[in-house]
Amino acid sequence: MLMSHEELTSHMQTNFALIKFHNYTLEDLENMVPWEREVYIILVENWIKEQNDQARERASKQRGK
Repeated sequence: MLMSHEELTSHMQTNFALIKFHNYTLEDLENMVPWEREVYIILVENWIKEQNDQARERASKQRGK
């Protein structure tokens, strides 16, 4: 599979984030089939959105006190 420079950069940035912040190993990521990787990326993105929403809600409640 050939990747453009942007696709390769994005792929590596995603790998870095998954390894650094979400406890995946490079071996985990390399052994995933493409659809499996996409599912995990979607799950992590959803989790991040939920965490951000909860943090904003907590900050809003603290400002309202």
